[in-house]
Amino acid sequence: MPESVENLRIWQEGMRLAKDIYRASNSWPKEEVYGLTAQVRRAAVSIPANLAEGVGRGTAAELSRYSRIALGSAYELSTLLRLAHDFGYIDRAVFEKLNLHVSSLTKQISAFISYQEGRK
Repeated sequence: MPESVENLRIWQEGMRLAKDIYRASNSWPKEEVYGLTAQVRRAAVSIPANLAEGVGRGTAAELSRYSRIALGSAYELSTLLRLAHDFGYIDRAVFEKLNLHVSSLTKQISAFISYQEGRK
């Protein structure tokens, strides 16, 4: 178990991604404030938040469980970003950069889960 969630590279990456998502969604249409914008932001924030909750619960089983929730949020975020791109809210370059970040983080979280579950 990590001493602090802040020591986890996947948490650090999740925090960076959440900030990038907030910046990218600032210019989306105002009518999406309670729709896609809110969903994208919630999914992005859920990734580091669930990793933090897993660490805070203090057991490897709980860390693995909450890491799986974070992983689900990453997959959700990938889908929502694709929708945002398809609706024309983000251009291809921004979409590809964010999607690459999500994809990389997804792989890292998956590896972290495998590592945690292998320690049981």
